[in-house]
Amino acid sequence: MSIIRKVIYSCKFGGVRYLIYKILDKINGSKNADELRYKIISGADESQYPTLLKKLYGASTGEKLHLEAPVTYNEKIQWIKLYDKNPLNAMLSDKYKVCDWVADKIGEEYLIPLYGVWDNFDDIDFSKLPRQFVLKLNTGSGANVIVKDKAELDINSAREKITNAMKKNFAYYWMELHYKDIVPKIIAEKFLCQSNNDLYDYKFMCFNGEVKYFWVDTGRFTHHRRYIFDTQGNFTKNRWGYSNAGIVPELPSNYKEMIKLAAKLSEGFCHVRVDLYNVEGKIYFGEMTFTTEGGLNYITPREFNVELGSYLKLPIDRLA
Repeated sequence: MSIIRKVIYSCKFGGVRYLIYKILDKINGSKNADELRYKIISGADESQYPTLLKKLYGASTGEKLHLEAPVTYNEKIQWIKLYDKNPLNAMLSDKYKVCDWVADKIGEEYLIPLYGVWDNFDDIDFSKLPRQFVLKLNTGSGANVIVKDKAELDINSAREKITNAMKKNFAYYWMELHYKDIVPKIIAEKFLCQSNNDLYDYKFMCFNGEVKYFWVDTGRFTHHRRYIFDTQGNFTKNRWGYSNAGIVPELPSNYKEMIKLAAKLSEGFCHVRVDLYNVEGKIYFGEMTFTTEGGLNYITPREFNVELGSYLKLPIDRLA
């Protein structure tokens, strides 16, 4: 039934062409569905957003969106995407602007060393950058250029990837509207890597200043796995979009310090995901995300989705 509903909602959202693009993209790795979805959302009037979001939610999850009375985590994230107008959500989603705020909250020693920030790719003086570094945008995701050896960097390819991403407003890919007014910039920062040649991404799900669960993403650029833990460090069998097969990673000895830092950064927000890295015991701040994966990735079992939703107390007072 879920697959049938996805088909129906996909056609309602973008016609048969959107459905075909989704199928072909899964087969050949193209991005035609992304581009069509972007065109539809960016061209819509704000009055159309609630109806459009219900169709997008159904096309992505195979479920009906109860926007007026949301229960699950994913449903409540859709409400936040439309109605939470907290200006801090935009500022702290900016990967450049958030750094000063983080430094004030927990200390600048947790920031990844920054090599430079630019408005245009051609302003970058690569001769002044170290052999290893990471280029990324201050908004959205998917435009990172990881440079392990500057001598082997294809500058033209990097320019094309980053420049094309800067032309698009990340808000319109999945209707995450708080990204809309972020001015895109290019950031160069230190290349991080663990001794196992991976970089585990620790993501802490925080609600009103309290961490409820966190997960560890491994092999993000090879064989992506996601392992969800409770705050006592116990591995759970809950799943969120990616497989949890394989060997469960051992948590760092200072993971409880990471929980405290994430809780500190999340104070005052009904919900935010705080991302941290841990490189041989050294903790680094990654980013803050208010609408994890657009609230459109599958969470299983459903009871886990409902449990997370129970922690998210929507800021309905902001609508007044």
